[in-house]
Amino acid sequence: MSEVIPTVVPSSLDDVVAFVARCREFSKTFHVDAADGSLAPNDTWIPGVGEKLPESGALFYEAHVMAKHPEAAGNAFAAAGAKRIIAHVEAFDSEQEAGSAFASWRNNGATEIGIAALIATPLEALDPYIVSCQSVTLMTIASVGTQGIPFDERGYGRVADLHARYPDLLIEVDGGVGAAQIATLARAGARRFSVGSAISKSPDPAKTHRELLGLAEGAV
Repeated sequence: MSEVIPTVVPSSLDDVVAFVARCREFSKTFHVDAADGSLAPNDTWIPGVGEKLPESGALFYEAHVMAKHPEAAGNAFAAAGAKRIIAHVEAFDSEQEAGSAFASWRNNGATEIGIAALIATPLEALDPYIVSCQSVTLMTIASVGTQGIPFDERGYGRVADLHARYPDLLIEVDGGVGAAQIATLARAGARRFSVGSAISKSPDPAKTHRELLGLAEGAV
């Protein structure tokens, strides 16, 4: 089964609230980018003490942590109600550091852990972490942190290569995904699609979401 997950890059909790209100009628899952200026050039909202993601009991949130210290940021999102925490392999110095972060997130309420990789990172770097995660997120843009960056065609081959190596692995793609790319990515082995500007800039987000999901599901 394919998933098309609307994505928000928030500067405040209010941005999340507004985006969810716009998309809630057609999606119950949301992808929230979290950056601290290290892996990505920008800073985004990371929950403060007591801040909660809207309707976190009824909706499902994944937090995409692009931070130098992912354990703390992931814990902040888990405490705010995010159930899936995705962190970058580039942020960890060791498997032990990653294992500590994963355990901490689960202790704070996360039910799923994902590992992500920038497009220039060799896929082999993911190997030690895959056994501890439920999904892998491959970036499909050359630089991260903002919406609207064009899709990088290296993404097709990276998805296909990872799927060939781990046929049962759930692969998510993030970056530049729209109607022109989603079917080919699905055929390559991706099943989750984090979609930002194609939905957020659409005059009819519900229709765009429906069309993208149909293209993905029709390709496999």
